[in-house]
Amino acid sequence: MSSSQPSAEPSAAAVAETLGNVIDGKAIADAIRAELAQSLSESLSSSASSSSTITKPGLAVMLVGNRTDSQTYVRMKQKACADCGMLSFLQEFKDTSTITEDTLLETIHAWNTDPNVHGILIQLPLPPNINEARILSAVLPTKDVDGLHPANVASLFNTATHNTNINNANTNVKLNWKNFESIPFHIPCTPQGCIELLDRSSISIEGKHAVVIGRSNLVGLPVAMLLLHRNATVTIVHSRTTNIESIVRNADIVVAAVGRAHMIQSSWLKLGCAVIDVGINSVEDANSKRGYKLVGDVDYENAKMVAGWITPVPGGVGPMTIAMLLRNTLNSWRRATAAAAAAAATEP
Repeated sequence: MSSSQPSAEPSAAAVAETLGNVIDGKAIADAIRAELAQSLSESLSSSASSSSTITKPGLAVMLVGNRTDSQTYVRMKQKACADCGMLSFLQEFKDTSTITEDTLLETIHAWNTDPNVHGILIQLPLPPNINEARILSAVLPTKDVDGLHPANVASLFNTATHNTNINNANTNVKLNWKNFESIPFHIPCTPQGCIELLDRSSISIEGKHAVVIGRSNLVGLPVAMLLLHRNATVTIVHSRTTNIESIVRNADIVVAAVGRAHMIQSSWLKLGCAVIDVGINSVEDANSKRGYKLVGDVDYENAKMVAGWITPVPGGVGPMTIAMLLRNTLNSWRRATAAAAAAAATEP
């Protein structure tokens, strides 16, 4: 007669070997960009062998003002487009003292009707004399590759299990939240990148307790909805939450998007959890030529001794944002191309 014995607890050394896995956002983003470039090349080659003429995907970027960081981001996006085989169009308005909302709106309306423009991005922030909501709302939802138009936001926050005529799509198709390319509207780039990092690191989301630290419209709220769509149990904590540490300590997945350097300490984390650090903060560093260094919202060096998986800053979430922007632009191009082909097929 055999007797069952309780399984032995893993040794401290065995547990330690599973901790501190770095999620390399740059490597993952590079792989995605290569995949997008290959997919686009194959699509263009296919169209060249047919009688149809298809233009390349085009991303139009509006830059208002002379912020050095914004100029740098825009150059990175233009280079990424070129590397992927996409076109990019830049409209700059450097003199913020004379620029008017009507001038910006004229440019947006022209892009909305331009068949060569498949994605429109308004580089934020805009100057204080410009109504940001009015400008973002003027972008055609189907070309809003930042996912900030109210229609796209509403679609993301719709918890219906089936497509409800979003962008005139089939009303009886169940949305597949494991495949962003199949979603018929644009999802904000950084939150989308957070989920992609989890997926490509083989980190399970369904049934897990995810804690999002921060409730911004750009990251906190949309990433919480994406986690919910993937059947995680989601808690959002913020500046008015009491006992934040105890809540975070129960999380299997932690997404930090609060904008406070090293706010999340290793003592807050559950052993073996996954940590996605969205924060980008500059702190003084006498050893740096610039006099500062970039750090995240999480105390990385100590947290990686507790977390099972963790993103570094820089090199974690940041590179994913541009990769997701390229994906959204390619998705927009595919939908526009399919719609044009369908319209042509019905012509007498």
